[in-house]
Amino acid sequence: MTSIASWNINSVRARIGIVEKFLREEAPDVLCLQETKVECGLFPKGMFEQLGYTHIVTNGQRMHHGVAIVSRLPLADARKYDWQANGEARHIGVTLPSGVRLDNVYIPAGGDIPDRRLNPKFGQKLDFFGRMTDWSRALVDTPTILTGDFNVAPLASDVWNHKALLDVVSHTPLEVETLARLQAASDWVDLGRHFVAAPTPLYTWWSYRAKDWEASNRGRRLDHMWATPQLAPKAVSHRVVQPARSWERPSDHIPLVTEFAF
Repeated sequence: MTSIASWNINSVRARIGIVEKFLREEAPDVLCLQETKVECGLFPKGMFEQLGYTHIVTNGQRMHHGVAIVSRLPLADARKYDWQANGEARHIGVTLPSGVRLDNVYIPAGGDIPDRRLNPKFGQKLDFFGRMTDWSRALVDTPTILTGDFNVAPLASDVWNHKALLDVVSHTPLEVETLARLQAASDWVDLGRHFVAAPTPLYTWWSYRAKDWEASNRGRRLDHMWATPQLAPKAVSHRVVQPARSWERPSDHIPLVTEFAF
């Protein structure tokens, strides 16, 4: 069995304490981090290595973005992608000892206005998806896991109020359609909804703005774990670690953990 976790940590150095808590309590074989907000040379390897996560690949950037994969298992063929051709560190890929490809992505949030004419950041988000969709088509015959913060909650049950959020970036029909094209490009299986079928609510993010995030429960499912069709049957469980949202100095995202039979 191999367990793979994914977590937008919103600064790995600022929240190194809760990352350690998660690794000690959940002990995944591999952890994919997004929004690490640190240059590669300053990534805090020490704690990970002390816990046995001695295989570390990073695609970092000072103060912004950043992705990393830390693992107890050897990692090969580290690959970095720049889907916006602007130097932002948002995608890193590796190959696991089983031969399974693992790609970790932090897709742009897209700003506040869902119109590329009025908000260039929204256009960049759509274009990022477009380039990833072209890339994805070549993976159809390759057992692959794609995980990370996609910054889109596709289903009505992936948000606290579907009607209220239809015009809010992350749940607009255009973003949902764009994400669906990426999913169709390799017939990706959404493991979150494979194990927790709609219309059961499933969230991975709650805003910092809420005074009591748990009481208001205005969540969105922005974080995802997908697998190509030949690999998806090897997924044996998937869960979200919701208590992490209440840990000391929490991220606004929570971890996902998927266990695979390989």
